[in-house]
Order: sequence, then structure tokens, then C-alpha cells
Amino acid sequence: MKIKLLRALLLVAVICTMNSCSSDASDAPVVDTTSQKVVNYSYNAIEIETMDLINSYRVSIGLNPLEKINHMSYKSEEHDNYMIANNVVNHNDFVARSENIMKTLGAKTVSENIAYNYSTPQAVLNAWLASPGHKENIEGNFTHFGIAIKEDPATGKKYYTNIFAKI
Repeated sequence: MKIKLLRALLLVAVICTMNSCSSDASDAPVVDTTSQKVVNYSYNAIEIETMDLINSYRVSIGLNPLEKINHMSYKSEEHDNYMIANNVVNHNDFVARSENIMKTLGAKTVSENIAYNYSTPQAVLNAWLASPGHKENIEGNFTHFGIAIKEDPATGKKYYTNIFAKI
């Protein structure tokens, strides 16, 4: 019964956060095979800048800064790669990502923001803050986050996946 309720709540969360986010190199991960937790992730400069901007914004409104977790960034990167490979911008398989993060990291809640085709970290943050559902995630009661920003080699356009969790 709890599993069914959790899945239903996750589905509602996904639907509530599925606002459109369009317009405007990491090394192979090290995986702890006992828990399948990714323990190493190589962040690029744009990812670091975006996380810093999100934390600066959170602190400016009196919230705690979020701590990055490599496993969540790896799951974000998997989703970016999926969106690039399939030429889509969506939250497909969010339930599987969130369940993995809950099981692997002990997260109590998980949310996700995605975006496409923003050229700078400030531009994507501005777009997320202008969207009520995305802003709610950025300002949410979370303790940790992960992010991946990957460029489609065919188009040069950037794909963003930002996962938030309370652990």
C-alpha cells in the first residue's frame, strides 16, 4: 500500500513540475558496486556555475545552500544523454530516477527541473525562477542536489537536468 501511495505521489509531483523548459566532459564514473552508488563525477565549469547560482539564490532568500551529490549528477547526466539521443525534452523515467535516489541515498523526497537551449547558467536560472513549478523546486525543502548540462554534438544546444532531494 505504501509503495502504491508513493508512486501516486511521485506521479503527481512529476505532473506538477512538467512545465515546458525551452528556448532561450565527464570521465567514466566510479561506482561502488555494493550499493550501485556513483561516487565520482567530473563537473564542468557550467555545471559548477549553475549550482553556485542556485545556492546563491537560495541563500539570498534565507534558505540553506544545497550540497551536491555525485550520484544525483550522474542520474541527471543519464537523463541528458537520453534526451539528446531521442531528440526530446521531457521528464521520462523520472519515477525510476527518483526511486533509485531514494533507495541508493535514502532520500525522502525528490524533484527535478529540466531545460533546453539556454546559453548561460544565469539564463536557465532566470527561466526556472520565472516558472512557478521550477521555482518551487529551487526554493523547496531540500538538502542536496545534482546537475548535468550536456551539449548535443549535432546541434550545439544544451540540455539541463537538475535533481533535488531531501536526505
